Amino acid sequence: MSDSTTAFVRRNARLAPVAFVPEIRLHQADEPIGLWELTEGEFRSEQPPPFWAFAWAGGQALARYVLDHPAVVADRRVLDLASGSGLVAVAAARAGAAGVRAVEVDPRAVTAIELNAAANGVRVGAELADLLAGDAGDAEVVLAGDVFYSAAMAERVIRFLLRAAHDGATVLVGDPDRAFLPRERFDRVAGYEVPVPPALESVRVKPTTVWRLRPPRTRPTG
Repeated sequence: MSDSTTAFVRRNARLAPVAFVPEIRLHQADEPIGLWELTEGEFRSEQPPPFWAFAWAGGQALARYVLDHPAVVADRRVLDLASGSGLVAVAAARAGAAGVRAVEVDPRAVTAIELNAAANGVRVGAELADLLAGDAGDAEVVLAGDVFYSAAMAERVIRFLLRAAHDGATVLVGDPDRAFLPRERFDRVAGYEVPVPPALESVRVKPTTVWRLRPPRTRPTG
């Protein structure tokens, strides 16, 4: 991680417990809108919005599920897709995963993941990459928190996840009823009432579900 990126994350996000997963601490922004504007978010440029600075509902639910059901990841290779802050990756590492790979397209997110893993005393391999046109490699478990927030993202993500499931990986998704989740492809495994920042979600609590993807009969391409 570069010194300037590390300084930016530390300056704009405070290390604090996650509301629904208090055993994990993350660097989180106190004031969402100001940081969003500072990083030229809201899709005004190619710079991704600062997803790394917040504990989103889907990630919180998925992290809670992994910590409460460690057998899902214990001694298995885990990929945390679109990792954001690294919350789910840290939870998987704490739950005894054999190895955790956290992948992001935002360099600041990669730095935040590294800082958050260190703050929680776990090892996570943070990687800057866009995997969605490819596959999950040797991952035995693929985790994705709150990734169905737009039509374009959902289309790419579901094809990636279907390839992973077809190849034998367990695929778990945390989702707070986003509009673009293809529910017909999933089985519900858990539900939670997750505290969220009102500035992000316009409510204080989001009903959030953890879903398991059913493997397809044929492997999607592209």
